[in-house]
Amino acid sequence: MVPLSLYIHLPWCIRTCPYCDFNSHEAREQVPEDRYVDALVADLESELPRVWGRRLESVFIGGGTPSLFSPEALHRLFSELRARLPWRPDMEVTLEANPGTTDAARFTGYREIGVNRLSIGAQSFDDAMLERLGRIHGADEARTAFETARLAGFENINLDLMFGLPGQSPDQALADLDAALALGPEHLSWYQLTLEPNTRFAADPPVLPDDDTLWEMQSAGQDRLASSGYTQYEVSAYARPGHACRHNLNYWEFGDYLGLGAGAHGKISLPGEDRIQRRRKLRQPRQYMEAALTASPVSGEQTLSREELVFEFILNATRLRHGVDTDLFTTRTGLPADALEPMRSEAVCRGLLGPDPGRIEPTELGRRFLNDLQAQFLAGHRGTP
Repeated sequence: MVPLSLYIHLPWCIRTCPYCDFNSHEAREQVPEDRYVDALVADLESELPRVWGRRLESVFIGGGTPSLFSPEALHRLFSELRARLPWRPDMEVTLEANPGTTDAARFTGYREIGVNRLSIGAQSFDDAMLERLGRIHGADEARTAFETARLAGFENINLDLMFGLPGQSPDQALADLDAALALGPEHLSWYQLTLEPNTRFAADPPVLPDDDTLWEMQSAGQDRLASSGYTQYEVSAYARPGHACRHNLNYWEFGDYLGLGAGAHGKISLPGEDRIQRRRKLRQPRQYMEAALTASPVSGEQTLSREELVFEFILNATRLRHGVDTDLFTTRTGLPADALEPMRSEAVCRGLLGPDPGRIEPTELGRRFLNDLQAQFLAGHRGTP
């Protein structure tokens, strides 16, 4: 059976960052924890018929800023979840947390209710850069948040860190990386800042490093991470042995996941119906809560076509440094391997995919020009040369 994960979206934050394109909403008054938890439980109830008999492999709580929610509210939510879906005994439970929204008591409370992996949004350890990014915290607060989490008992911590920041030099990018490595996290999400549509940065773009500078940062940073014992297993994910994020691996390996909360997305393989369905929830928190508690919070759903299955599988699988077995394509999509043709053969000819028919694995060139590799299958999906 396809692995099943659960994503829970807590949409509020103190202030929306100018680069952020997630479904986040500034908390202008007290966050309605109780009502939102009630809505999440009702949302889950409506999803249960699609996943009866299946066990959760991981839970990821994202946002927004999930650490604005109290441990007491999440404890009630977890109790309701466990009463309705079986959890894997050693399940990975991740919570995103931002410096400036946490303290020792809060971290201890999260650990006691079953959160066993933290993802701390540091983004940079340069105060000037943090100010340009619109963050509410400074470098010292990021370090304090990490150290406080350690004291609370967290042994699996990810740090989110960006490079290619406005006006950033390669030396500054490496200094940020060194500051993160000095803390000794088990996992690093190290990714390039991009200007996304419908953000303040898109409307008023800052000056970012050019492509040559970005490549210099990325190459030097990857060498630094490798020499420090971190393996790159995905485009922007680096982990010490045994600490790859199981939840995100399920996404990249085209597993199933329920999405609960305002703006959450889900993907479920429907057994016996030979189809895969995506579903999304209403984005506005108040609208979501009202609909979840009275009717349905679903804003749309889509059954994936053959072409969409091919493209979406490739879009995820090629993000993994070493790709996946071709058999996984058939297992997760229900399609024969020849559904990948002729796009796969063309990608092999261009040196973007390895020649082994038993693997879907980007070459070094394919990893460097990943957008070109994925576009090869998008062109096939659209029926264009």
